[in-house]
Amino acid sequence: MKKSINFQYQAQYSVSHEPTFQEKEIWLVLHGYGQLAEFFIRKFQGFDSSDRLFIAPEATNYGYLTGFSGRVGSNWMTKHERETAIQNNHNYLDLLMENLLSQYQDMPKINLLGFSQGAATATRWASRWTGEVDQLILWAGGFAQDMALEDAREKFSQTKLSLVLGDQDEFVTPESIEIQQDLIKNLGKEVKKLTFRGRHEIDSEMLSIILDSSD
Repeated sequence: MKKSINFQYQAQYSVSHEPTFQEKEIWLVLHGYGQLAEFFIRKFQGFDSSDRLFIAPEATNYGYLTGFSGRVGSNWMTKHERETAIQNNHNYLDLLMENLLSQYQDMPKINLLGFSQGAATATRWASRWTGEVDQLILWAGGFAQDMALEDAREKFSQTKLSLVLGDQDEFVTPESIEIQQDLIKNLGKEVKKLTFRGRHEIDSEMLSIILDSSD
């Protein structure tokens, strides 16, 4: 007989600079499958400023990327105990943002970027988070297929939504594009679609365009 138990767990996250709690905007950036926050945050360091803070939470499921030794990566979930992992992600991100935002007198604008597997995680979490997301960027990924559409439709009513894809992304298939098109249609929200020349990666030129438009 399988049972479960709740216990306190320590999770890691990386920041682009030590928070001053004077920043005007926060970018919560969720990495992809097999990545670590301390390396993912580097893709955003060049866009850091006194007014803009990047925060990269690290997924709490770890494993060797190849075999039984060597480089380690993390992921937001696998098919094993999937629902438990999703709820743990929600609890983790809720507490992280609650702890951070409680230290601001003037509430900053909250933006959310999910890359690859982090995109689906971002949509699941943001569609039921109690806070407001100004801008949601789904990069090399898309809306979670199991996202509660009615909740998301209401939650994202004032959120600017964007999909970003490289024109040579090796993980994009006609089937995955069709699934996202159907989800967007059912969501009933305008979603801006951006394309850059590149593969399954964060492109600094496209990132610069997105960040400039958010100012």
